[in-house]
Amino acid sequence: MIDLYYWPTPNGWKISIALEEMELPYKLVPVNIGRGEQFHPDFLRISPNNRMPAIVDHQPIDGGEPLAVFESGAILLYLAEKTGRFMPADVRGRYEMTQWLMWQMGGLGPMGGQVGHFRLYAPERIDYAVARYTDEVNRLYGVLDTQLTGREYICGAYSIADMACWPWVVPHERHGQNIHEFPNLQRWYELMKTRPALRRGFDVGKELRQATTAVGMDEEAKRILFGQRARRG
Repeated sequence: MIDLYYWPTPNGWKISIALEEMELPYKLVPVNIGRGEQFHPDFLRISPNNRMPAIVDHQPIDGGEPLAVFESGAILLYLAEKTGRFMPADVRGRYEMTQWLMWQMGGLGPMGGQVGHFRLYAPERIDYAVARYTDEVNRLYGVLDTQLTGREYICGAYSIADMACWPWVVPHERHGQNIHEFPNLQRWYELMKTRPALRRGFDVGKELRQATTAVGMDEEAKRILFGQRARRG
């Protein structure tokens, strides 16, 4: 059994989708990031960066004690290795997939997070920031659109790279993007939605989502999420 520490955000969806695709049994442990549950000492022992998602695998690969893994990209790699699924076995294929996973972790996700913040949550509009991050997400969509030319999935075969990227394209309208400008990306995005396991993973915790939207997020949640500094002692 795997404990999934989760809240319904793009990074959380990556892991719920992967667990459904890989047919792994898991127990959902909600972490209400708008109420500061990510700072609870018990959770920090699992995820020292006070961010979800995180997992605890009670039947780890090495057969030892329960294993905690944090950071969504690391979790995806761990689950793919555990199951031997959705990760190419050959060196070249594996590193092509790893490159695109790292591309999402270092580019599409962080830039999507910034554009979402400045377009939806910032207390006052900063036109430079909105334009800067909207344009950068647009550039990244173009990169992915080019990669998907002549390919059904990002690396040819369906992989954890697709699971990582798709949730960050879900909010394309809120991020100021016209997905119709990117025909290969749009085709892939719609194809992904036909996968039953992906739909199940995307629906995990859907009743919790209102608390993560700009409309549903109250001032206390904004203070907790956007006012963080180093915690000492």
